[in-house]
Amino acid sequence: MYWSNVSDALWDPFTEMRRMQREVNRLFRTRGVGADAWPPVNLYGNEAQLVLTAELPGVDPAGLRIQIEGRELVLGGERKTDEVPESATVHRSERAAGAFERRFRLPFEVEVDAVKATSRHGVLHVTLPRAEATKPKAIAVEAS
Repeated sequence: MYWSNVSDALWDPFTEMRRMQREVNRLFRTRGVGADAWPPVNLYGNEAQLVLTAELPGVDPAGLRIQIEGRELVLGGERKTDEVPESATVHRSERAAGAFERRFRLPFEVEVDAVKATSRHGVLHVTLPRAEATKPKAIAVEAS
């Protein structure tokens, strides 16, 4: 243990290491897959289709890029920085800006020509219908 010469408090390095571990765990819990996972998305579906939703506040929907490459969905675009007058003093800057791209491995091939994307209130909705050739098919058994 170490006595600080700045104060009379007892400093324990192991307590500090546990605090840092909690902070790192909290970071990964809140961001899902890492600090660069932006925008946050949900991807869910059933046997017929997948739906991807993404939070994209401040992103112009006309500038979004959505591509299907085999069984991978690519979502890209750019969020512009806030216009801050030169005479202003920035006291806090937390909103990320710049180009982004995320790639998502899809569990099945999609019918590319039937994909639909809409944006409302800063939330992107992409509907990805499953390709007909990959849909599960029931096989009837004939009695002989």
